[in-house]
Amino acid sequence: MDALYTDMTVSMSEFKKNPAAVLRDAQSRPVAVLNHNKAAFYIVEPALFQAMVEALADQELHRKVLTRTTERAQAVKVDIDTV
Repeated sequence: MDALYTDMTVSMSEFKKNPAAVLRDAQSRPVAVLNHNKAAFYIVEPALFQAMVEALADQELHRKVLTRTTERAQAVKVDIDTV
């Protein structure tokens, strides 16, 4: 079995029977929906999904900053008052 990134799981057939009940039982926690004992997809609430997207964007920005700081020698000095 692959790694699961949540402590709450439900089978695909159980999820298809009553998705609303799965969401209610999850109480805002992430849920892994399993198909043949492997995660087919995860259910996360919108606030958690937004936080994950923002964290990924922050990581990308951090990588850009690190890359650009190594390129400082190529920078061109500009006077903002003359632009």
